[in-house]
Amino acid sequence: MDLWTMIVLVVAIGCGAGIAESYFKSKRHNRSSRLDEGLNQELAELRSRVEVLEKIVTDKKYQLERELDRL
Repeated sequence: MDLWTMIVLVVAIGCGAGIAESYFKSKRHNRSSRLDEGLNQELAELRSRVEVLEKIVTDKKYQLERELDRL
């Protein structure tokens, strides 16, 4: 193998490695963004549940029932 063939092979391998690295980075980013979307949706659902629970607990009737139960 002569010098120019070796130079072309080294450059081709380097470019191929760079392309492969950017491909795998984009795959990893897409996977993490889908995971983030799922977590954000779950967080929104949990927040709405907590809001409902706060409304129940701060309701006057609920507090009155608890006081009566304690007696």
